[in-house]
Amino acid sequence: MSEEFLHYIWEQHLFNSRPLITTSNQSFEILDTGKRNFDSGPDFFNAKIRINGTLWAGNIEIHKKSSDWFLHNHQNDKAYDNVILHVVEEHDKPVFRTSGEEIPSFEIKYPGHLKTNYQKLLDAKTWIACEEQFHKINPVILQLGFNRLMIERLENKTDEIMQRLEQNNNNWNETFYQVLARMFGFKVNNLPFELLAKSLPISTLAKHKSNLFQLEALLFGNSGLLNQQLLGDDYYLKLREEFSFLYQKYKLVPIEGHLWKFMRLRPANFPTVRISQLAALIHRSQGLFSKIIEIDSLEKLKELFDVQASEYWNSHYNFNKESQKNTTKRLGESAVNILIINVVIPFLFVYGETQNKTQLKNRALDFLEQLPPEKNSITTKWEKLGIESRSAFESQALIQLKNIHCEKKNCLNCQIGVKLVKINIDSTG
Repeated sequence: MSEEFLHYIWEQHLFNSRPLITTSNQSFEILDTGKRNFDSGPDFFNAKIRINGTLWAGNIEIHKKSSDWFLHNHQNDKAYDNVILHVVEEHDKPVFRTSGEEIPSFEIKYPGHLKTNYQKLLDAKTWIACEEQFHKINPVILQLGFNRLMIERLENKTDEIMQRLEQNNNNWNETFYQVLARMFGFKVNNLPFELLAKSLPISTLAKHKSNLFQLEALLFGNSGLLNQQLLGDDYYLKLREEFSFLYQKYKLVPIEGHLWKFMRLRPANFPTVRISQLAALIHRSQGLFSKIIEIDSLEKLKELFDVQASEYWNSHYNFNKESQKNTTKRLGESAVNILIINVVIPFLFVYGETQNKTQLKNRALDFLEQLPPEKNSITTKWEKLGIESRSAFESQALIQLKNIHCEKKNCLNCQIGVKLVKINIDSTG
């Protein structure tokens, strides 16, 4: 069984506790199992135990075999000198501090059904490990953990944004623009949109933000989509002509046009339409990131993203090919919600974190509570199991649970998994 399972047994105090005897036959009692350490160093900090009447305060290290202490070279690492108890499943040799002093060891024993239940989850081949047993637990248990999951998801996105920010020399505007552009690809075209943004800095676009046609010429030209053919309608040829000038002026390097995907997409989601909508957003928004930081209303935020493709696209989905229907290509409510959930809210949270502005972090969470839940394959599956999201906050939490915990069989960090492992000793659900 994994060390993770032993950490769980120790933390939850699920081991046989009468009597507690070290491997050297010393009686002891546990006053505090300590606080779990997820970084390098001993597994639990600030534990308290009493051995033969003497109080010890320090750290706990847990291994499957006590000889793993030497396998990990802890005997030469002073960070482990404050370990007061070595907890193992199998004691095969004594362990020592760097001074040569022996550390008390405890061979942990626990009810057999705990291991059986956990192994059953690990062996499951279903969508989630607990799918066949899910009905045994009150789903409210899962909802109680949504807040932790949502914070965890935002923290994961924080790491990603901070990496991009470092690559962009701490330029928040450029970083926001790149992430926003990537999300305009809505999964299918996120890579070419990201490459387009990196090849065409927001500082260049800002010089032409008052001229929508020039913005489109820059974006379409550097997308490689104006290289598909030499001849075309007036709009197409004028874009090519404008871009040829701007291309020389800024010494631009367009990306390859073949990267864009049109197959199996609804025409309204074609990259041509999305690029025009992105140009419209840049055109109408002076200092887009600064505006977003200042907006404290979800409705005002949605208004900011209420943009539409230029008039040419009312009658086109592709260049030089007029469509039968003449319709305004507005960025739909669902698309706006996706952009707010996946770009605006993480940036609000990260900016609030880095600038020590708690109100921005709280605003990000408030927006999530106000937005409707996402509808996708993951949330649909959860609904079939009886878990229906009431807001984007909850749907994001469920996506985090599935992608980060369920996919990795990380059941011991899930309230449902914990309950199912203990089910024989905690049958109340």
